[in-house]
Amino acid sequence: MNLISLKDFEPVLLDAIIETSLLVKQNPFQYANVLKNKTLYMLFEKTSTRTALAFGLGFNELGGRYFMQRWQDSNFIVGEIPDETRYVARNVDIILARLKRNADIEAMGSASPIPVINGCCNKYHPTQALADCMTVKEKFGTYRKTMLYVGIWNNVFNSLVASFPRLGGRFIGVCPIINGAAISEQEAADVIRTTENFEFYGRSEITPEKLKELVNESDIVYTDTWVDMEFSNDPAFKDLREERVTIMKPFSITSALLKNSQALVMHDMPIHAGYEIEREVVERHLGIILDQAENRRHVAKGIFMHLLGTVIRG
Repeated sequence: MNLISLKDFEPVLLDAIIETSLLVKQNPFQYANVLKNKTLYMLFEKTSTRTALAFGLGFNELGGRYFMQRWQDSNFIVGEIPDETRYVARNVDIILARLKRNADIEAMGSASPIPVINGCCNKYHPTQALADCMTVKEKFGTYRKTMLYVGIWNNVFNSLVASFPRLGGRFIGVCPIINGAAISEQEAADVIRTTENFEFYGRSEITPEKLKELVNESDIVYTDTWVDMEFSNDPAFKDLREERVTIMKPFSITSALLKNSQALVMHDMPIHAGYEIEREVVERHLGIILDQAENRRHVAKGIFMHLLGTVIRG
């Protein structure tokens, strides 16, 4: 079983992974050897802070060991992905890959005889969304809350749509931009039409007054970067970056927008203060933002244990 996209997982399994993650977080020493003699291979084409730390340390904390390799230092850049994947699988028990193209992680998953985890691609970020749902369950004791996402329809948004409303939460998307790399306009329309517990507002459908109304009825306000991290400092994407900032600036999460709201603010990091979120808001909600980031490590453990069949009950 691979973890490429959360839409392939039944809600009962998503919840089971999160419950396991919470249990291990609360009782870390009880699970310190469940992956003894197991090895994780991690391959990074995209930059990473949280995924690298979360999955490497998480595997160690369950008693396993890991090997990390950059895409550009491997022969994945010159060989065929299926061939390289089958070789890697001869040496390890599970693979985590953080790649730029969804087609490449799909090819790896199809070729691999061992579990493959998508650590982020242009289309999905399933491990982030699982950590987000875990954080909601941890904070509120239930998924049955209202989460408002304000930002670009991107890989994180795709994975939140495939998880939070299916777990019983109400999910509202305010996305003035649909990122073509993550999803096409037609795919977005299909998701909006077929997903229960999901409301969507595009650029032409949202007003400042409506946005404020949605904030006031939400338990969580979630935002994310407006430009994918591998493009944010690339001169070739200067025009794209400036266009997105112009369109998205009115949708920044500010103290004024949150006035009289009791909502908690979530951000999956890295944060670009002054753009998608005001620095004052970051500092006021830093506790849950860092809990959300830390939970990447804990949810990694739940993912490992379910994919490797080492789940034990506390």
